[in-house]
Amino acid sequence: MLPDMDGYEICQKIREHSNIPIIMVTAKTEDIDIIRGLGRGADDYIEKPFNPNKLVARVKAHIARYDRLVAHEPVSVTEIKINELLIQIAARRVFVNNQEKNFSAKEFDLLVFLASHPNQVFSKEHLFERVWKNDCFGDITTVTVHIRKIREKIEIEPSKPIYIETVWGVGYRFKQ
Repeated sequence: MLPDMDGYEICQKIREHSNIPIIMVTAKTEDIDIIRGLGRGADDYIEKPFNPNKLVARVKAHIARYDRLVAHEPVSVTEIKINELLIQIAARRVFVNNQEKNFSAKEFDLLVFLASHPNQVFSKEHLFERVWKNDCFGDITTVTVHIRKIREKIEIEPSKPIYIETVWGVGYRFKQ
């Protein structure tokens, strides 16, 4: 029911290039439609009307499963060096232009996570789940606050960041 190509074809084309989770949300409710969608590569099939909370729960479950399945053993990187920024992971130290900067535990964890995944965009929600895990029940705005504090410590001009880029409407990316 899409203008140029149907959802089944889109799903099949995505599957040719990627193993990301695909959830079809559709008004088609016949068994044959569900079988066809799952057969073309969808991981889940949700019929309209749907409960938004259930959709969110399913999206999170599929992302968590995807992360578990594609997670590689971390390479034992002891430090990350990009331009004038040096992150010593095991020592939990950060240097900018050879000057050590003090970081809180979560600031350091967030910086290491982003720097370990250069050029990938992460939503605030994803960063909150990955860095804070079950340590905290709270608001994802804490991610924004921590990003600002990190920028103040590592950027020459925090208002014109060269390391942590804001991708408007999506999240943050560590540029390398």
